[in-house]
Amino acid sequence: MAMRSINPATGAVVETFEAAGARAVDAALARAVTAAARWRRTPFVDRSAFLTAVADRLDAEREALARLAVREMGKPIRAARDEVAKCAFACRHYATHGARMLTPDEVVDGEFRGTVRYDPLGVILAVMPWNFPYWQVFRAAVPALAAGNAMVLKHASNVPRCAMEIARVFRDAGAPEGLFETLLVPASGVAPIIADPRIAAVTLTGSEAAGRDVAAHAGRAIKKCVLELGGSDPFIVFADADVARAAEVAVTARMLNNGQSCICAKRFIVEAPVAAAFAEAVGARVRALRVGDPMDETTDVGPLALATGVTDLDDQVRRSLASGARVLAHAAAPTTPGFWFAPMILANVPRDAAVAAEETFGPVAPILTAHDAIEAIALANATPFGLGASVWTRDAALADRCAAELDAGMVFVNAMVASDPRIPFGGVKTSGYGREVGVLGLREFVNAKTVRGSIAG
Repeated sequence: MAMRSINPATGAVVETFEAAGARAVDAALARAVTAAARWRRTPFVDRSAFLTAVADRLDAEREALARLAVREMGKPIRAARDEVAKCAFACRHYATHGARMLTPDEVVDGEFRGTVRYDPLGVILAVMPWNFPYWQVFRAAVPALAAGNAMVLKHASNVPRCAMEIARVFRDAGAPEGLFETLLVPASGVAPIIADPRIAAVTLTGSEAAGRDVAAHAGRAIKKCVLELGGSDPFIVFADADVARAAEVAVTARMLNNGQSCICAKRFIVEAPVAAAFAEAVGARVRALRVGDPMDETTDVGPLALATGVTDLDDQVRRSLASGARVLAHAAAPTTPGFWFAPMILANVPRDAAVAAEETFGPVAPILTAHDAIEAIALANATPFGLGASVWTRDAALADRCAAELDAGMVFVNAMVASDPRIPFGGVKTSGYGREVGVLGLREFVNAKTVRGSIAG
């Protein structure tokens, strides 16, 4: 089976790759097992030096890697550069702080003494998406490698060159053979790899459907898995908020990565007294968005990554309009070949409309009005997803209440939801389980090993 790299801005095929066969997969897993056995015994000071070298490579190749991401999945060039820089930051963060995160915990209670060690599991399979072709991989890989594991990557089929380049960056930075392997295999090839006894655990970022499938296979093999799935993140604006600032950030949070992010602000929930002002401010900002060539430095929103993304989003908007929603504001999108979709904000949206009840993966957002804080929180929680939430208020008590009551893995106050290597990232409900990055992310793929006893002197 061939894998094609398609430029979303033109619809043209850029490169074609042959999928890896069974022999290539077997050889890669064999190399990874050998590397993992050696890497776990490598002192952290050497792992740290390696991660620093990876960061240096990313910094040196930032422009080339950014342009490649633009070519394969269409994000604006400025965002692509930022993504590469974020990967470098993650490398340096774990190079600096990883040893502390892995330090054994001493448990002392009177005369009781015990120790918890954090030892690597072995080879981790990472099944990663296309929307952040570098960051999603590095977010999983860097903590795992810092902990002493090896990693095998099955990347999204529409970003094969990015997948190959990630492996090359690790090699060029001095990775031992097999420490990080990229496998160009289709989705149908994931289950046999999970079942292979050489794989110790699995991490996936992707759709709910993909998560259910991977979790089922991991469960049958009795292997740990971490799932970072979809989201329908609420962006809640209370009556006391700085409406102008909230509107500015709301548009950024919705249009991030051309609207193709699990943590994009998917539903604007606005308290009634400021609903009109918020709608006006958001509408003005959306109309001013520049949609076009993602290589252009002035572009705000590029194309969607896949032709199916355009079809799916168009269907959701059409169903929502048929249910009574109306277009409040939209930007102009190119009519040239490519996977273009005009960014838009919808008003008068019924709460069961598609854009409110389903995850939307593109530059579309509904405005929903709540009469008070109780209704706003209830509306925010009225979804099967539970990834992130953004809350806008000047009331500290209300912010604390939202942090406690919102069904989300992350709550950001007067800020947009974002991942950061220094704090855990992940969700609840159908947004998945487990955590990436932060100390919790690093410890997802370790053996928390209890040690008790002593050697008499």
